[in-house]
Amino acid sequence: MTTLRLIRPPDKRRRLPRLWWGVLAGLVLLLAAAAYVVYALVRSPPGATVVPVSRAAAFAGPRSPLAWPNQGEAALAVRGVGFIGSHGPGQPTPIASIAKVMTAYVVLHDHPLHVGAAGPQITVTPADAAVFDADRGTGQSVVPVQPGERLTERQALEGMLLPSGNNIAAMLARWDAGSEGAFVARMNATAGAMGLAHTHYSDASGVAASTVSTAGDQVHLGMRAMAVPVFAQIVGMAQTNLPVAGRQYNKNALLGRNGIVGIKTGTTSEAGGCFLFAAEDRLAGRTVTIVGAVLHQLASGAQPSIIAAAFAASTALLDSARRVVVKRRVLRRGTTLAWIKAPWADRVPLQAAASAALVGWPGLRTHTTIVERTVISGSVITGQEVGSAVIAAGTQHDTVRLVAARDLPSPSLLWRLTHP
Repeated sequence: MTTLRLIRPPDKRRRLPRLWWGVLAGLVLLLAAAAYVVYALVRSPPGATVVPVSRAAAFAGPRSPLAWPNQGEAALAVRGVGFIGSHGPGQPTPIASIAKVMTAYVVLHDHPLHVGAAGPQITVTPADAAVFDADRGTGQSVVPVQPGERLTERQALEGMLLPSGNNIAAMLARWDAGSEGAFVARMNATAGAMGLAHTHYSDASGVAASTVSTAGDQVHLGMRAMAVPVFAQIVGMAQTNLPVAGRQYNKNALLGRNGIVGIKTGTTSEAGGCFLFAAEDRLAGRTVTIVGAVLHQLASGAQPSIIAAAFAASTALLDSARRVVVKRRVLRRGTTLAWIKAPWADRVPLQAAASAALVGWPGLRTHTTIVERTVISGSVITGQEVGSAVIAAGTQHDTVRLVAARDLPSPSLLWRLTHP
């Protein structure tokens, strides 16, 4: 017996849910893709970086020889730039009255004066007058004083630095610290803080042979002292008038000659002739201060006295320094100093928009620092300023703008889509 089997058509109601799930999945994928595209378009791309070029530079050209003295020791520097060089043994040697530079520096640190100000009054005591008599009796450099005389701080500094009164140095030391011993301790502490490793003070005037230093240390101190306006003004004076002593003259016979504007002489039999000097020059519209020291110069047939020998050696050294110290271009316009590195494009050179010039001498190294002014997150056009570069030698510097040498495009859509 044959059984008939009925075949039923498919139930469309069962197929509909599967279709809807497929449609929904497609919509989700489409929305996700659209969202990703929108995200890729609106998100900020990773920022580009500015990478400095490794650059070692120095003043070029041959260096003329310096006229170093054939005895003692000497050193030269340009204030705000650095040391040109030194010559001689570089061993501590007596410095005589050059020690008074530190005496004045400490007094002015403890009792600052504005340029032209007189400062507090100092009364000459019987003990101060006794020191004057004793120092005069031993043939020292002194400035006459009387008990009860009143000197302003400014006048006392002038009496110590111009006619080089040893008794005035001792008087200032006692006025400042209560005793010369306490003041000398302050002098040595200041020398240590300055890094004057080869300097030791035993007295405030420098008459003691155990007050010693090197030419390099004294040049360093001279630059610091000349940065104090009232000190620079005093050592630049040719003469002064004091209440009892009357008119007193600066022992720096070279003051006002050959550009010399200070600072201090010193002579003893142990120290020989010593001179710490500062001279100003104009280089391409800029004032440059050369500071030098010559120590332990001895008399000869050509120079009948030790101070004349010190002056002659200093003059020759300064003249030779003027042939060495120049203002020169240290950076050419268009030099590539850095690169813009972006993940979406080739690197773009950043070039100096102008040349730079500094004061120096052959062999002096210069340093370049890149200062980025903007965060680069998009395009940069040719010539756009991106930052600056500081070219420095010592404390002097010149700043130039950094500009893009070519365009940096924005990230393309393809790059955005393929770099999540």
